[in-house]
Amino acid sequence: MLTAKENLREVIRGGNPDRYVNQYEAIQLLFHPYVMHNPSPAKGQENVVNAWGVTNSFPAGTPGAFPVHTPDKIVVKDIENWKEYVHAPALDFSKEEWDMFKAQYDAVDGTKSYKAAFIAPGLFEQTHHLCEISQALMNYITDPDEMHDLIKYLTEWELKLAEGICSHLHPDAIFHHDDWGAEKNTFLRPEMFAEFFVESYKQIYGYYHDHGVELVFHHSDSYCATLVPYMIEMGIDVWQGCMASNNVPELVKKYGGKIAFMGGIDNKMVDFEGWTQEDCRKAAVDICEACGNKYFIPCITQGGPGSVYPGTYKALCDEIDKYNAEKFGLKIEEIEENRLPWQILF
Repeated sequence: MLTAKENLREVIRGGNPDRYVNQYEAIQLLFHPYVMHNPSPAKGQENVVNAWGVTNSFPAGTPGAFPVHTPDKIVVKDIENWKEYVHAPALDFSKEEWDMFKAQYDAVDGTKSYKAAFIAPGLFEQTHHLCEISQALMNYITDPDEMHDLIKYLTEWELKLAEGICSHLHPDAIFHHDDWGAEKNTFLRPEMFAEFFVESYKQIYGYYHDHGVELVFHHSDSYCATLVPYMIEMGIDVWQGCMASNNVPELVKKYGGKIAFMGGIDNKMVDFEGWTQEDCRKAAVDICEACGNKYFIPCITQGGPGSVYPGTYKALCDEIDKYNAEKFGLKIEEIEENRLPWQILF
């Protein structure tokens, strides 16, 4: 039997997987020293200011933290003078800090799991974190030159972060967040999205690929079907978070071999008050049978291993294991032996 990592590689490359990849089983999400210098709220905390000056809150019962954009807390007061407000955090970390995180990477069994550096937020999210979402969207229309310059500044910072991660930690994957749409549409029309982001992401993801990173996972739990050609151009290997509204089976048929898709199980299908094991069973079986096990990974659309309601994520994992055992004649004990223990972050 293939290890979880080997099986994931076969799925993505269109080889000979022996089962479905079970959500995040083949990806160990790991971090880097910047997280120690970038305050973020724990669940239930409010008004925590991060290294960029953005204020975030994480109310109980929500999937994650999000910026607080009351007028007094918006960082960029005037896009024409954004340089007065935006100051990138330093990325010069001590050897002791890098060594501490390198030890965490070294402790992961790389035969069973990809060691994936976790990076968030991405370029688009950072622009609306700094500017406020509605104002940022207006800025793309009314002040494109300033937004291009801001994105270039953010890109240069990300490239320096990438240099540190690759030279000190040597991950074989990255897991990069940047939500590009809502459930039924993208935030920017595709041509505008391409104008602002394709070249920057080609630089960032190209750097990672050129420096030992085999797989780039990009998280966007949204509708982004119209952006898939640009994802391929950027160098994304796996789009994680593809919601059901994208018609995931059709995307697999159309683009499989150029990019893989990880998702298809919206949180609202399984992660709600009163959820049941049967809800998880139905969601898992339906999407697996619709998509097949090449170029597709059944997964909750949330951007990491976990759920809003306790137990949901693990229940979904159990149902995918059961389906694999039934469909491919495998023993669940053997599947478990070929992966690391479940990583559940929230």
